[in-house]
Amino acid sequence: MSMPSNILKLLNGLVIILSVALCSMLLLLRLPGMELLGIGPNWLLIWVVSWSIKRTVWQGLLAGVTLGLIHDGMTAVYPSHILSLVLVGVLTASLRRQLYIQEDFISVALIVFFMVVVAETALAIQYSLMYVRPLREIWQDYQRIAIASATLSSLWAPALYYPLNQWWTNLRKLEK
Repeated sequence: MSMPSNILKLLNGLVIILSVALCSMLLLLRLPGMELLGIGPNWLLIWVVSWSIKRTVWQGLLAGVTLGLIHDGMTAVYPSHILSLVLVGVLTASLRRQLYIQEDFISVALIVFFMVVVAETALAIQYSLMYVRPLREIWQDYQRIAIASATLSSLWAPALYYPLNQWWTNLRKLEK
């Protein structure tokens, strides 16, 4: 027995909105085991990777813009997270087209790790263009932030990727 298409779309929209809201809230929390050197996982980036891994480049770009706007709304506007999350969405969707990517926990964790480094590099470049602090300090902080965030985000990525991937896989089956 299949569900009507409009109900499935409504449920999927609800799952998307609730999961983005949860990631936004988790971004603000520092729970035990979710912090390394004062840095937490980048939950919105993990969501963009989870979304983009099975989507087109345009869908990855749209997710990056949307979640970048949300992230900028929660923090300072400059440096903007839009650029970094757009890069993540586009690159992740492009990986799917260029390489054979297994959709297991290890592959997703590795993708998240490298995408955090890409995103933090984009943010560090924006900081360096501001010249608020000496470049040497910015790049030293960048190294610490990138490694801590990449490590934590890649370790926590399966906790978000697995339920979302299961939902979207089952949704595709129900739609057929």
